[in-house]
Amino acid sequence: MHFYPTERIALFIDGANLYATAKALGFDIDYKRLLTLFRGKGQLVRALYYTALAEDQEYSSIRPLVDWLDYNGYTMVTKPTKEFTDSFGRRKIKGNMDIELTVDAMRLVEHLDHVVLFTGDGDFRALVAALQLRGRRVSVISTLQTQPPMVADELRRQADQFIDLADLEEQVCRDPASRPAREPRDAGPARTSRRAAPAPATLDFPDEEDDGRT
Repeated sequence: MHFYPTERIALFIDGANLYATAKALGFDIDYKRLLTLFRGKGQLVRALYYTALAEDQEYSSIRPLVDWLDYNGYTMVTKPTKEFTDSFGRRKIKGNMDIELTVDAMRLVEHLDHVVLFTGDGDFRALVAALQLRGRRVSVISTLQTQPPMVADELRRQADQFIDLADLEEQVCRDPASRPAREPRDAGPARTSRRAAPAPATLDFPDEEDDGRT
């Protein structure tokens, strides 16, 4: 990875996409280690995590992760999923966060030198091009090590730097032995949060499951 110590960096994480990519590669992300890695690459301004949450579920498998990230250095951007029926009568869940991520990136661009996108979605090619026109460097993190690749070719080619998540495994993976036993609990109503509060004294690492796939 090519970073400069004086660069102002922001991470924009497409949560569902990153989860699917890590799962396809066969490892779990340790989000504490991920944050530490990029804090050492430059001046980390923000680490934003985008995901949709199901409002009508008593317990959402991703909520423990959302709660942990919210209190441990990440800015959470969430919204409720929407349920609809397609033309074939099939029940579908929609939870796309592309617009929110794009708007936030353009709002923050004046305060950044380097934008790091954790996604393989080709729809973000236009965002990458717009950020580059503003003089910013853009790195895309996904993988080519799966069949088919998780990253769209047009997005990879547009980026200033493509970083394969597989190459970061040793630096950001979580030890399976450290995974705590999961205990059902009342998740409460879905909420939208954009704060990053101080970390508690003890850290717990919930499962990185996402029920808001885009």
